[in-house]
Amino acid sequence: QVQLVESGGALVQPGGSLRLSCAASGSIFRFNAGGWYRQAPGKQRELVGTITRDGNTYYADSVKGRFTISRDYAKNTVSLQMNSLKPEDTAVYYCSVTGAKDYWGQGTQVTVSS
Repeated sequence: QVQLVESGGALVQPGGSLRLSCAASGSIFRFNAGGWYRQAPGKQRELVGTITRDGNTYYADSVKGRFTISRDYAKNTVSLQMNSLKPEDTAVYYCSVTGAKDYWGQGTQVTVSS
C-alpha cells in the first residue's frame, strides 16, 4: 500500500509558475511510471504528463513546453513544474503511480486568475 500526498497548489496569476510535489509513503522505484492528471470543474479528468522508470516523459499537447515532470527516487517524490500558467490550467491536480496496482493522491487545487 502506498499513500500519495500532493502539495504546492495555489492561486497564481496568468504567466506565473508553480511547482507541485507528490510525496509517496514508500518507494516509487517499483512502479512503472508516475504521472500527473487534472480535473477542471465540469470536465473529465485528463492526463497532464507521465514519467517512466527510465525517465522517458510524455506531455499532453496543451502543456507541452510549459510543464516538466521529474521524479526523485531518493526522496520518493514526483514533481510537476508548471510555467507560463494560463487560466485554462485551473483544475485540481492529482498525482498517480502505475504498477501492478495504481495509486492516486487526494489532489491539490491550482487556480490561475488575475
